[in-house]
Amino acid sequence: MSPGMTPGMTPGMKPGTRLGMVRLSLLATTLLALAGPALAQPKTDPDWPCVQRKVATLSPGQFWTGPDLGAAPAEWGNDNEAAALAQKIASRRTELQEIDGLLDGYVGKLPDKAAREQGLARVYAGVFEVINGERNKIMHGIARYAQGQRRMAERIREEADQISQTKDAPSAADARELPKEQSELETKFAWDRRIFQERSQSLTYVCEVPTLLEQRLGEIARKIQAKL
Repeated sequence: MSPGMTPGMTPGMKPGTRLGMVRLSLLATTLLALAGPALAQPKTDPDWPCVQRKVATLSPGQFWTGPDLGAAPAEWGNDNEAAALAQKIASRRTELQEIDGLLDGYVGKLPDKAAREQGLARVYAGVFEVINGERNKIMHGIARYAQGQRRMAERIREEADQISQTKDAPSAADARELPKEQSELETKFAWDRRIFQERSQSLTYVCEVPTLLEQRLGEIARKIQAKL
């Protein structure tokens, strides 16, 4: 090995070239890490980044096995008591263990079985519309989030390309004083990478919300049907 050479260098390679190769290796490793989840799990919908199976739409009949809902989906908003109860028990601020008591209070005011069936059908229709509406907003939000992540990933790749194409790589002697433009680009690259990774971690929790809402809707539907 010639004087001044370090392991991995070939004859004629300048120290700055070796430093540049190390930097490029780190960039490549970073980009593979960013792309890892997408490569590991091919998805048919690029706007659905979650590991949970995407259920685009829900229907009232998925959770309701009681009497025919009839006109309940269209009429529940005109029934003030049914609408108020539906909105209260659909809210995630209302604990599931509170719902039975709220339903008992509502059912106790109804005169007969026919009125109970009609009233509870309206309550369920209202609960479904409220929770399904919230779920749809979250699903659309996840899609926008995924689009933003794709744009950021592309920007990170472009920044990595710019860094790799820098022609005047610093030599070993002046490595502590990178050209200002290159230093700023590497700082931006590191910052964008950090934001991307933090947002990816946050997305893990957001992806659970649609499923949690579906589970809540199913549990409320069972409680309502138990009062028929």
